[in-house]
Amino acid sequence: MNPTLRLLLRWALNAVALLIIPEIISGITVESYLSALAAAVLLGLVNALIRPILVLITLPITLLTLGLFTLVINAFLFWGVSGLVGGVQVSDFWTAFWGALLYSVLTWIVNLAVGDPDRRVRIVVDHHRR
Repeated sequence: MNPTLRLLLRWALNAVALLIIPEIISGITVESYLSALAAAVLLGLVNALIRPILVLITLPITLLTLGLFTLVINAFLFWGVSGLVGGVQVSDFWTAFWGALLYSVLTWIVNLAVGDPDRRVRIVVDHHRR
């Protein structure tokens, strides 16, 4: 599959994941598919650009909590993105916490489904060489 097409498909499916979350967790609303698309793009950018910096800054507490503090970071980023995108609301921190956790699981499934099949084959082949 073309990498651009794979990226667009992942973006669309991540938006669908955002539309599923309010059905499971009360306190989160996503008013439209367009809002979900915008939030999916912004979450992708925030997770790629800002999250690594926050993880590095909070490394001591992350190590003390055996990595569990990254869940708090994810919750704050999820909550922050909801404040920036019109049509997406998250009522409070704990709602953001559970929403971010569910979104992580759903996007992990999307990445498994849409991921680069050549990359998976190379990893398996390289693993068997050792």
